[in-house]
Amino acid sequence: MERIDVTVNGAPRPLYGVSAHTTALDWLRDTGLTGGKEGCAEGECGACAMLLATSDGEGGTTWTAVNACLVPAAALDGQEVVTAEGLGSPGAMHPVQAGLAEAGGSQCGYCTPGFACSMAAEFYRADRVRDDAVPEGSSDGAGDPDASPADHGPNGFHLHALSGNLCRCTGYRPIRDAAYALGHPDQGDPLAERRSRPAPEPRSTRLEVDGHRFLRPSSLDDALRLLREEPDAAVVAGSTDWGVEVNLRGRRAPLTVAIEHLPELRTVAFGDDAVEIGAALPLSEVERRLDGRVPLLAALFPQFASPLIRNRATIGGNLGTASPIGDAAPALLALGASVVLVSADGEREVDLADFFTGYRQTLRRPDELVRAVRIPLPLARLAAFHKVAKRRFDDIASVAVGFALDLDADGHVASARIGLGGVAATPLRARSTEASLEGRPWSLETVREAASVLASEGTPISDHRASAEYRSLMLGTSLVKLFHGHPRTAEEVPA
Repeated sequence: MERIDVTVNGAPRPLYGVSAHTTALDWLRDTGLTGGKEGCAEGECGACAMLLATSDGEGGTTWTAVNACLVPAAALDGQEVVTAEGLGSPGAMHPVQAGLAEAGGSQCGYCTPGFACSMAAEFYRADRVRDDAVPEGSSDGAGDPDASPADHGPNGFHLHALSGNLCRCTGYRPIRDAAYALGHPDQGDPLAERRSRPAPEPRSTRLEVDGHRFLRPSSLDDALRLLREEPDAAVVAGSTDWGVEVNLRGRRAPLTVAIEHLPELRTVAFGDDAVEIGAALPLSEVERRLDGRVPLLAALFPQFASPLIRNRATIGGNLGTASPIGDAAPALLALGASVVLVSADGEREVDLADFFTGYRQTLRRPDELVRAVRIPLPLARLAAFHKVAKRRFDDIASVAVGFALDLDADGHVASARIGLGGVAATPLRARSTEASLEGRPWSLETVREAASVLASEGTPISDHRASAEYRSLMLGTSLVKLFHGHPRTAEEVPA
């Protein structure tokens, strides 16, 4: 085993003794840093939140809040984290800790360290500015198209930065009050000054304990050779699914291969005929780099889990798990996306509509990685993403629908692509509904007829999230909702 360690609260700590399946939360607590708690072990509650030093893309560092319960401790090798204990002490509290105390934002205290870390990430957001300094119509860089003035404090604090943190006893108003009362970092604040220096570079990692290995290859070629030799390896990037499998299902893969650092998997490129998004780039970074240039994805991102999850989760992982309720697939199906698969033999491109072969099964061979997703250009001019869930944010969809339509000069539907999630064993295209729309006028009569077709697409089932009848009803309603939101002729749809 090579030497592996991580900088925690400014001091290096060896990772000796951790297993390939030890989570960062368990390791931190074992070292005496017990502020972070395990509330759900699946990234739902945020009680385990910690700050991770990540690159800001310009040679500096961003303090990024992530769920420690989902991150392999070995994945922190060479990295830098700050826990609630590293923010401040009882005798010298950090501004977010003092703010929570003064506003009465802590009762039992179980969730408070996680809230403090998520709040600190927003406190240190470099482009956070006061409301009176935000130009009219701007979202101050937070990226939520549905944000209302109530979602932002006068200090520019974006309340959805805390949407992945749950509190079950205090109530959220005093927590919000504490967030909105924060100033900006003082001159000399060590965590603020740390932002001007580069984030730690990822490094190759080799760990073996009790017959279980965790490997981070140094290059894509090395990773592909490893998968060819050991096709049963569990591949992780953001590890948001890995953490659930380990914590709740007891999975212990003999070999875990981490690929989140490989530069070939972390690109966003706009070409003449396609947008290519690297499979291992965190969703929050994808959102930042796209900057609204793919409106359908801009509508998806704020509804995808929580910031804590989006700061680690990847498009490649969301598609690779082949979950029928993954949020990315319906939107990407509507966009006509394809998946670029790479192995030691080279690359191949697969239409996403053909990628899913069964429940949690895909065309990807064991020796292949998802390298990127390609979205063809030009984009459809009328697009929307509808997610039906019990909560508006940070919830699993009962039904998810992605729409991408083009109208011709006469106001007829020239093309239609509709992606569905939550209504079958796999995400799928609503082919029959698409056919019922194409060539017909974009009118309420057309939409109502097509809605009855959409309601019968897939094979929805009844479960604890929704009944089959409700899912079918929501499918049909979604198309009518799209029309009422976009009752426009082709001339009125912006290019």
